[in-house]
Amino acid sequence: MIRLRTPRLELIAATIPTSEAELSDRGEFSRLLDATVPPEWPPETAADALPLFLGWLREHPEWHGWLAWYAVRVDGAERTLVGGCGFLGGPDAEGAVELGYSVLPQFQRQGIASEMVAGMTAWAFTHAAVSHIEAETAPENAGSWRALSRAGFTAAGEGREPGSVRLRLERPE
Repeated sequence: MIRLRTPRLELIAATIPTSEAELSDRGEFSRLLDATVPPEWPPETAADALPLFLGWLREHPEWHGWLAWYAVRVDGAERTLVGGCGFLGGPDAEGAVELGYSVLPQFQRQGIASEMVAGMTAWAFTHAAVSHIEAETAPENAGSWRALSRAGFTAAGEGREPGSVRLRLERPE
C-alpha cells in the first residue's frame, strides 16, 4: 500500500481490499485505514465513482496509486478520514494526469484540500512520465480555486462539464 505524509495528513492509495470494504463493510474499512470513518463518508461528490474506481483497480492493478487515495487527518493518536483525492488513471500519451479531490463538509475551510493537492502533485511529479497535471472546478467554487491556485495551477480553458474550468500545472523545471 502506498502512503504519503503531509503536515497533517496521511494519504493512502486505495487497494482492492480498501475499495471493497469502503463499499460494503465500514468496520473493515476503518480497520484497514486505521482511522475513524465519519458517518457522512463518502463525500457526496465522490460516492458515484467508488464502484468505477474499484472496477478499474481490478482491471488494471498497475494503476495502483493512479486512482483513489484516502486522506486521513492525523492529530496525535487520533486518525480520522476527512477526504479523498486521486487521479483518473496514469499518465496519457502527452504526460497528463487529471487530479480530483473532495473533503467532507465538516472538514472544509481548514486547508485540507490544499494539503491533499500539494501531496498528490508532488507524488505525481516523482514519475518521469508526468509532464503536467490537470484539474477541473466550477468558477464559483472558491475553495477549490484557492487549493489549486496555491499549488500553482492556472486556468487552461473550458472543462468537460458545462460551466467548469480546466486548470493546469506544469512539471517544475
